[in-house]
Amino acid sequence: MATLNYKTFTLGVEEEYMVLDPETRELKSHEQKIVHEGQKVIKDKVKAEMHQAVVEVGTDICADADEAWQDVAALRKTISDIAGGLGFAMGAAGTHPFSHWESQLITDHIRYNELVNELQEAARSNLIFGLHVHVGMENREMANHIANSTRYFLPHIYALSTNSPFWEGRLTGYKSFRTKVFDKFPRTGIPEAFDSIEAYENYVKLLVKTNCIDNAKKIWWDLRVHPFFNTVEFRICDIPLTVDETITIATLFQAVCARIYLLRSKNLNFIQYSRALLNENKWRASRYGIDGRMIDFGKEEEVNTRALLYELLDFIDPVIDHLGSRHRLAHIHKILENGTGADRQLKTFEETKNLVSVVDYIRQQFLAGV
Repeated sequence: MATLNYKTFTLGVEEEYMVLDPETRELKSHEQKIVHEGQKVIKDKVKAEMHQAVVEVGTDICADADEAWQDVAALRKTISDIAGGLGFAMGAAGTHPFSHWESQLITDHIRYNELVNELQEAARSNLIFGLHVHVGMENREMANHIANSTRYFLPHIYALSTNSPFWEGRLTGYKSFRTKVFDKFPRTGIPEAFDSIEAYENYVKLLVKTNCIDNAKKIWWDLRVHPFFNTVEFRICDIPLTVDETITIATLFQAVCARIYLLRSKNLNFIQYSRALLNENKWRASRYGIDGRMIDFGKEEEVNTRALLYELLDFIDPVIDHLGSRHRLAHIHKILENGTGADRQLKTFEETKNLVSVVDYIRQQFLAGV
């Protein structure tokens, strides 16, 4: 068998940060000041989002997990310094614990105006913060094959990222309420599998032709073959509190892709499950995070989510040394021990009975370990 080229599986990470008022701890519209100042330093690695209280950053194409860590850490530090100089603070959580979306300004930009005009309240209330991970692919056919197979693992990795237990001052009972907010958008959630890359592209063409969308970026699924790049883009996760968690999750996605590729090279395939079944696990992940049970569809029984995560680590073990990411994945054990971002937010709230303290904790974690 030819040696597999693990260098194909490059990483790109996009994070969405919340802009905070250091006094009130509310979300604060920064009128794109942070973006304008940021672009002087890091060019197009920082951009505006639909709501003015959000700043989005994206790394360069990174060869491996270590490079991605350096890039994300530098982005967080740069944005934090710029924000501080302008009288703002930064944080990373899937939702703000108590700010209300009604009081937040929308960025005046033709794309966002069109979106709000079409989606109305669903768009205006979509004040959430996510993590997107791009994994490089050798070609689009392989990207489609890997996207089909990695759908199964989306809920497991999402459970590790859960970081949005509060919404508008309320304890939601969910570990990730962010996806509940986003579900109001069309073309969201875990997609069905596509028989071929042509089938996917025909689907996109049909939607464009019939004026459902004007381009493929308005397909907001939990993962997609990227419309313009040769990547599989994973979009299901909440933005984690820390750089270490972000890179652990990015590395997990990369390793799952490489493992499916390795199976494919041996003419083996990972079994495909329907969207309807996968959504059962996604719901459990959003509700319980890593402390619930998920369905093992092979065994047709409920299994402790933590046990499934250990199984996932066993599944990817053959590829992680080739990817050079074993030391980064070790952080999963810390998440399993100390809890996800949601668990730690909830613990802070239990100890203080105060959502302002939760925001202070989110702020403090933004540069933890950097």
